Amino acid sequence: MIYINGTANISPQPTLRNDKFLADIKQYNTNMLQCIEPDYSVFFKAIALRRMSRVLKLGWAAAKSCLDDAGLKAPDSICVGSGKGCFKNTEMFMSLVNENEEKFVPPSLFIQSAHGSIAAQIAIQSGCKNYNMTYAQRTFSFESALIDAMMLLQEGKHKNILVGGVDEIEESQFKTFDRIGHYKDTNTNNLKLLTYNSKGTIAGEGSTFFLLNNHPTEKTYARIKSVYTFSNPRNNTTTKEIIEAFLERENLSMKEVDLVILGLNGDAEFDSIYYNLMTTLFSENRQTYYKHLCGEYHTSSAFALWLSSMIIRHQKIPKIVDLNEKPLKEINNILIYNQYQNINHSLIFITKHN
Repeated sequence: MIYINGTANISPQPTLRNDKFLADIKQYNTNMLQCIEPDYSVFFKAIALRRMSRVLKLGWAAAKSCLDDAGLKAPDSICVGSGKGCFKNTEMFMSLVNENEEKFVPPSLFIQSAHGSIAAQIAIQSGCKNYNMTYAQRTFSFESALIDAMMLLQEGKHKNILVGGVDEIEESQFKTFDRIGHYKDTNTNNLKLLTYNSKGTIAGEGSTFFLLNNHPTEKTYARIKSVYTFSNPRNNTTTKEIIEAFLERENLSMKEVDLVILGLNGDAEFDSIYYNLMTTLFSENRQTYYKHLCGEYHTSSAFALWLSSMIIRHQKIPKIVDLNEKPLKEINNILIYNQYQNINHSLIFITKHN
């Protein structure tokens, strides 16, 4: 059994405090959502703070908040998923190499440019000297880190594993994807994301962490039962059949799924996959979505896992994420389904822990 015994989420919404579950919602009129950043002086010494890039700050701040939430100083191991990694540092380093004609280039940007720099910084700050792994597999990055963490716990070699998804959006990569039509117009209202019948979505970012353990505690949020990924299904029928097969392996019927969390992002071309399932396989289930709050990014499924954990903890579905109003007496089983441009699809199934 895999239990979530702590969590923290830095996002474009005020989500860092777990005692205020989506009590305040921030509305944006833009196609790029950026995180509401905490006071980093709480997490770093002043000397170290000056040398840290933004994504490293986001990573450690969320990781430390998660450890504090779980009541731990250091995890036994660390697994991080990051689709983009430290892209900004890489860009700055390459620019300096070009400007200085490959001479006298400061090494700090190079050191902090690797995808693994986020997990490395967490290890340094927390004092964790054990297993440390980063997965950079685009929109499977967080799921891969989560699967690795679950396997480590099942082997019994580690008790507490810190697992997270971290990605930042920065100007140059945003402009690149914007030019090829990935994003909507500049004046896009994030809270009305699904009302735009147009191509493209809104860019997002986030830093979300979970402390996983083989045993529940008084701080336990939920239990992770299974994670599954698949790619390039032939059509909507194939997608539906794969999800049904996943549920069958879990000895679960759709009637037993209390809530479905969907990765709708406002892109009319690819949201049709979700809408097809909403009227067929998921038609009798309570349905919610989340990317209008955090935007689209490679590890956004970590936000969905945080959302589902909080829903189970509070036994409450915030109105801002609701897609329908089917009545629920209790929320025990939640299925998260996310896909990116019909290429990478993922399923995460979590349950109430007792």
